[in-house]
Amino acid sequence: MVPVTLFKKKYQVELSDVDFKNNLKLSMLFNYFQDIASDAAANLGAGVNQLQTSYGMAWILMRIRVDITRLPQWGEEIFIETWPLKPKRLEFERDFLVRDQQGDIIIRSISSWVIMDLEERKLKRSEAIGLTYPESIEERAIEAKLGGLRKNGPLETAYKRMIGYSDVDFNGHLNNSKYVDFLMDCFPVEAHMKSSLKTLEVNFVNEMLPGETIVLFKDTSKRDENLYYIEGMNENSSRTVFKAVAEVAEG
Repeated sequence: MVPVTLFKKKYQVELSDVDFKNNLKLSMLFNYFQDIASDAAANLGAGVNQLQTSYGMAWILMRIRVDITRLPQWGEEIFIETWPLKPKRLEFERDFLVRDQQGDIIIRSISSWVIMDLEERKLKRSEAIGLTYPESIEERAIEAKLGGLRKNGPLETAYKRMIGYSDVDFNGHLNNSKYVDFLMDCFPVEAHMKSSLKTLEVNFVNEMLPGETIVLFKDTSKRDENLYYIEGMNENSSRTVFKAVAEVAEG
C-alpha cells in the first residue's frame, strides 16, 4: 500500500451502532475514529501492531473535540477522512472529517495522541518512532486549540461503576469510547430525547484498570447556556480520570 497523508475510509452505520433515536452513538463514532486512525497510522508504518512489535509502545488518545452538525442514522453510508499534523515534542495531532453520501461535512474533529511504553507505562517523545509523512497538511478540521477543561460550579455525583471485562481494550485499560458511554449515562434518557449533542471536548488524564471503580460527577451550573461539565474520578486512587465539556442543542 502506498503511504498517504490523507487517509479515507467508508463506513456503514449498522443497527448495533445506533441509539433509540436511530442516531449513531457517540461512542461508536469514537470507535470509528480509533479504527481509521489505526489504519492510517499502519499505512504510514506506525500501526498498532507495528508500534507494539518494533517499539513496545501503543497509541494513546489524550484530547479530542468533536463538533456535530448532525449524526448519521441507521443504514446510512458515511465517509471519514483523517490526516496528521506535524508531530510536536510529545503529541501527535490528528484531524477527522465525516461526510455524508452527498459529500457534505456533518462532523468535524481534532485530536491529540501520544505514544506510551507498554512496560514502563510512561510517555515517550514523538521522535522515538521517527514517523514521517509523504506530504504536509496544515489545514485543520476545527480552528481551535485543545486545552484544559475546568468546572464552573459545584460537582454533583451522577453514579459510580466498577470497570469490568467488557470495558477494557487490548492495552489493558479502559477504552476511550467507554468514557463517552459513561459520560452520556450521566444524563437520563428523557434528557437525550429532548436534546442532541452539538460539541464534546474530552481530556483523558489517567488510565483506569479492571477492578477499579470510576465515580462520575457533573456540573450543571451553566445549563442555561446548554453547557455541561463532566468529570470521572478513580475511587481507588482519588485521581481524576477524564474531564469533559458538552454543549447541547434542543431537539
